[in-house]
Amino acid sequence: MFRKMRRHKQELSKEECMEILTNEPRGVLALLGDDDYPYALPMSHVYVDGKIYFHGAMEGHKNDAVKRCDKVSYCVMDKGFRKDGDWWYTFKSVIVFGKIRILTDKDEKIDKLTYLGDKFFPTHEETVSEINRMLDRTEVFEITIEHMSGKLVREK
Repeated sequence: MFRKMRRHKQELSKEECMEILTNEPRGVLALLGDDDYPYALPMSHVYVDGKIYFHGAMEGHKNDAVKRCDKVSYCVMDKGFRKDGDWWYTFKSVIVFGKIRILTDKDEKIDKLTYLGDKFFPTHEETVSEINRMLDRTEVFEITIEHMSGKLVREK
């Protein structure tokens, strides 16, 4: 069902892909948007137990797209590097294909929001405070990964 990578010599291992998903804070979520146009948006994420989680508002283009079609892709790149004297960057990227859903169980939402908050807020106390303040106005989205591939990219 999913294509094999054409440039297989540049393919990353599953472990390298998981490391990028774990360590990098952001990626681009691609959904099927209004009038079947692609809708891609930057998101902050957390990778936990083999799944990817985001948070967001309870209404809007993203929510409408998720409710209409649960198939998504998500792309994450590391910061890359450039050797002295070179104009190009070398970086690693991961593309995930999967199914997205909105979490409805309150305890599950709190659990995943805690992971998200602890990744981005300076302290756990700030995470807890923000969850208490925003829980009833926040959606939590979960991607179950069906296929994942990663690639070492040299821009030259």
